[in-house]
Amino acid sequence: MKNRKFITVILPLVAVCGLILLNALKSDPPLKHRNIADNAGLTLPAGFTGTALITGIGSARHIAVTPQGNIYVKINKLKNGKGIVVLHDSGDKAEVVSSFGDFAGTGMYIKNGYLYASSDENVYRFKLDAKNEVINPEHPETIVSGLISRHEHEAKAILLDNAGNLYVNIGAYSNSCQVKDRQKGSMGQKGCPILDSAAGIWQFKADKLNQHYSDGVRYATGLRNVMGMDWNYQDNQLFVMQHGRDQLHDIFPEIFDQKQSSLLPAECLYAINKGDNAGWPYIYYDQIQHKKVLAPEYGGDGKKAGGENAIDPAAAYPGHLAPNGLLFYTGNQFPAKYKNGAFIAFHGSWNRAPEPQAGYFVVFQPFKNGKPDGQWEIFANGFSGSQAQTESGRAEHRPCGLAQGADGSLYVSDDSKGTIYKITYKK
Repeated sequence: MKNRKFITVILPLVAVCGLILLNALKSDPPLKHRNIADNAGLTLPAGFTGTALITGIGSARHIAVTPQGNIYVKINKLKNGKGIVVLHDSGDKAEVVSSFGDFAGTGMYIKNGYLYASSDENVYRFKLDAKNEVINPEHPETIVSGLISRHEHEAKAILLDNAGNLYVNIGAYSNSCQVKDRQKGSMGQKGCPILDSAAGIWQFKADKLNQHYSDGVRYATGLRNVMGMDWNYQDNQLFVMQHGRDQLHDIFPEIFDQKQSSLLPAECLYAINKGDNAGWPYIYYDQIQHKKVLAPEYGGDGKKAGGENAIDPAAAYPGHLAPNGLLFYTGNQFPAKYKNGAFIAFHGSWNRAPEPQAGYFVVFQPFKNGKPDGQWEIFANGFSGSQAQTESGRAEHRPCGLAQGADGSLYVSDDSKGTIYKITYKK
């Protein structure tokens, strides 16, 4: 990756700041259960207002918003037999307009007059009219079919660029490519055959119908699982958020203690060029040592460096927070510091014991000239309901998808209670 000197300087700062923030979370006073009218229960920076537009619509994953105020929501589990819900935002609430699509899934994106949506195996598109409303909801066109779905990291995030390309993540159907997945002491498969068909980003033609898995180009590899993807038009580059590996202590207790396993490895933001390799499963990024570390399944001891040919992360965040949404903010409603920076929705952890569980918030990462620049900060917190619910992992709401409205508002989906949040700013 380019600008490695910049990354070398900024990564230690980002990692240290992240650890400071997580330590601060442990001692913060409990978040109170707030009334819906009180920023919808969210803690936000001064000047921002949060609104719960609607709740109970199903397991809301990724979302897309039209200039006319309609919100397309991808539902991960069919509700009333449908997998896409259409809402209309009237300002302080949203109403269900319709629902359609007989497939569950995660991905949702609007581009060039089409609504694109994914199941765990296929990508479809629906033609939109001049009002950005779906013309024929019962008959989508199939863009790609036959994507790998093996019941681990099977969700498919999607993204389109301005050059007619569709990007789809194919998550690894494994934690760390062991011979016996997630089993104590099992070593890594030689050559990791999973990399041939998964653990990366695949590129397809956005306007070509009936493509098959084999028609795609493996755009990047060595990515365990990516849910958050967005295109940074400042430097015309794909950025992704990777879910880091699990269970270092459970699998190799002689090398890692429980605390190390609860904090490591980092959740990483990568700037991706075609042909890049992020190193999974052979390495992980250690945000405490500030280096790429050889995975224990492949002979690592928790200290030995690895991945000389793998790209470095652009930024690193504390482990196991599950980044599910990534959005570069290009609007003008928010203060100037947010322009072209990245919002990241952290779905929240399940495996940080004996440390408290953490996450369930939306983070802001400043950018400058297309690169991370400065300390990340928690932008929207309180989704979980209380500090106790955060620490126990019993969050009421879990942020997942992010979208920007035509007026610069930020929308956040919650796949736990099916709530859609809208965050606005006024001086």
